[in-house]
Amino acid sequence: MKRPLDIVILGLSLSSSWGNGHATTYRALLRALDAAGHKVTFLERDVPWYASNRDLAAPDFCDLVFYTDPDELVSRHAHRLAGADAVVIGSYVPDGVEVIDAVADLGPKRLCFYDIDTPVTLAKLERGDEEFLARRQVATFDIYFSFSGGRTLDRLRDEFAARRSVPLYCAVDLDAYRNTGAATEWDLGYLGTFSPDRQPALERLLIEPARRLPDMRFVVAGPSYPDDIDWPANVERIEHLPPGKHAEFYSRQRFTLNVTRADMVAAGWSPSVRLFEAAACRTPLVSDWWEGIESFFPAGEAVIIAQNSADVVTALTRLGEEQRKALADCAYRRVAAAHSSAARARTFVEAIESVAARTGLATRRSERRLPV
Repeated sequence: MKRPLDIVILGLSLSSSWGNGHATTYRALLRALDAAGHKVTFLERDVPWYASNRDLAAPDFCDLVFYTDPDELVSRHAHRLAGADAVVIGSYVPDGVEVIDAVADLGPKRLCFYDIDTPVTLAKLERGDEEFLARRQVATFDIYFSFSGGRTLDRLRDEFAARRSVPLYCAVDLDAYRNTGAATEWDLGYLGTFSPDRQPALERLLIEPARRLPDMRFVVAGPSYPDDIDWPANVERIEHLPPGKHAEFYSRQRFTLNVTRADMVAAGWSPSVRLFEAAACRTPLVSDWWEGIESFFPAGEAVIIAQNSADVVTALTRLGEEQRKALADCAYRRVAAAHSSAARARTFVEAIESVAARTGLATRRSERRLPV
């Protein structure tokens, strides 16, 4: 192995998985980086909604440091940011535009962006919405790590002037996600925070099948669902499920449902971490369709693609135990072979090592405001 890297990541949250999928993605990646011998510091904005819902306040695989605002970030951590082999800023970091400019002014050796929301990010930029990333800043980064692959990588280069776009899909920690042997409790389950653009698909692929199959049991776990949703009596609700309970949650389902956000369906090649987690727990997958899904999970072999309520009802009522097990086994093999956190960490490190370290504060400052 080449010498270990010193990496600083500024992300939405590592300490709290409440209402976001970023924490589990970062945890899997950082555990794998630590296991490979690399040093990682995670800088997280201290905000009350995560502070009151922390389920990993003291990780043993990285240094977790909180800061209060961009000024404190720079005043306290400038030396660490400038000296690291790579600084990676994630999507949805509070005051992200200001943070990116401030960090870029420090002249880090390599400056990268990890977009765990790429289709959402690009849709926002097209609307002129620069909530956490300005369009002019895309060209600043040595590497733009993207949650999405496929044509999104071409768009990043051709439309947004990214120097180098690298797919860094979500991944799963195979040590943390495995079947627990728990007794089956639900016929179909779903794990995800409420999102208005996902709700129609959830209605079609879980709530309506629950109405049609009153003798079966369903579950939806995740926060922020409105009080006016008409949940059938056979749908159990779990408000928040911390990552430590995910494996048991998947293990208690006959099938698990994946529902994709509209921007990610439109972009394609954007697998949810929930697909990898459930597959690692050997729970058969039911998912909506998006371009590229069969490159991860071949339809009918590793996943049931459901277009409508009838497809879900058919899967729940007609697939025998042998077919169900074959689906789960195929999905597990594909995840274990290519989508573990260890595999993703190797991709991440190889990309960083392939970019020569840059020096010179003036150079970084001149690049920061390149026109796009």
